[in-house]
Amino acid sequence: MLRRMGRPGLIGMAARTAVVAGTATAVAGGVRSHQDAKANQQYEAQQYEAQQQQAAMDAAAANAVAQQQAAQAAAAPAPAAAGTDIVAELQKLGALHDQGILSDDEFAAAKAKLLG
Repeated sequence: MLRRMGRPGLIGMAARTAVVAGTATAVAGGVRSHQDAKANQQYEAQQYEAQQQQAAMDAAAANAVAQQQAAQAAAAPAPAAAGTDIVAELQKLGALHDQGILSDDEFAAAKAKLLG
C-alpha cells in the first residue's frame, strides 16, 4: 500500500476547513452569547436603579405635599375682613392648584372653606 506524502488531498483539505470553520462558529456564538448576557444584566441594573430613584422622588414629593397640607391646616385662615383678602386667598389657592401642589378635590374644599 502506497501512502501519499506531502500535502493533504482534496477531501483532507475540505475536512480540515470544515473543522476550522465549525470551531470558529462555535467560539463566535459563545462570545456573542456571553456579550448578550452581560448587556442584558447591565440593562436590568440600570432599570432597577432608575426605579429606585423614581420611588425616592415620589416619596419626597408626597412628603412635600403632606407638609404643605399640614402647614395650610395649621395656618387656618381667619375670617376675611375685606373682599380683597378673599380674592388674594383665592389667587393663592389657584396658584397652588396650577403648580400641582393641590389636587382638584383639595382646591375645591379650600375654596369652599374660604367662601363659606
